[in-house]
Amino acid sequence: MPKVTSLIVPYASYLRVYEPLAAFPEPERGHWYRYARRPGRPSYQDELRRSLADLLPVPPIAVPVQESGDAFVAEVDGVLCVCPWRTRLRGWEALGDLAEELPAPVLDAALPELVRRQATQDYERWLTRNPDARPWIRTSTWQVPLHWFVLVSDEEREYDKGAGSGGASRAEQDAPVLRYRTPMVQARRRVARALRTLRDTLDEGPLIDGLVDVGRWLEEFHPRSLVELDYGGLVHVLPAGELDGDHSAADVAEGIEALRTGDGPGAGEAYGRLVERWRSVRDRRSAN
Repeated sequence: MPKVTSLIVPYASYLRVYEPLAAFPEPERGHWYRYARRPGRPSYQDELRRSLADLLPVPPIAVPVQESGDAFVAEVDGVLCVCPWRTRLRGWEALGDLAEELPAPVLDAALPELVRRQATQDYERWLTRNPDARPWIRTSTWQVPLHWFVLVSDEEREYDKGAGSGGASRAEQDAPVLRYRTPMVQARRRVARALRTLRDTLDEGPLIDGLVDVGRWLEEFHPRSLVELDYGGLVHVLPAGELDGDHSAADVAEGIEALRTGDGPGAGEAYGRLVERWRSVRDRRSAN
């Protein structure tokens, strides 16, 4: 499918799991093997452009009619791993969150109630046939959820001020990249350790709930998978100086360690840095 536009689409971050080919049954394994060797694979910006293009018809297309056959590809210690887009499944799941994200008049204008109801019914029918389905990608708009940073460490941080990839537009080639990549076993271990500390020191709340949820999600995948936290489109809204100085994973780790050792002021300082940094990002969402 050709690109809809050369425009770079912000402003979402992503948590992805790349599974080794051995985790997929045939014939899907063969499909991904051939796909991974295909030149000019599409980027996450292409997926976003396609989704936006689906909103242009009248009535709009709430979720793709067919599931995507695309994926992200990575090689981990010589092992080929893929992260399927599963755009249709993720579209269905995101549809359920829209009522909390948008005022009713805006939501009805973008996606009429009849369109949403039909999509929900399609999802329910599909889910009865695919009860174990789960996405390989989680998406968050205008922020990186703090509990995502628990999965990674500052040593795994990769910041490139002008990285690109083959087949991308010039604008995408010139765009910065900020991401973390970690082995699945490390991500699971960090979740377990953080949960022990948080449950011993804090009341139940969004941070613990989010960490429990993402920990259960990680358990669904092959133990030799790769976990990637990608700032995605947020790099287009954050100044270079802020990206360069963003060490949120280090702040989260410092805060959790401070809680574990009973250092309340130290935990408060780390949390304060995180709140200030991400409040400034979310404020841009409503800026003129």
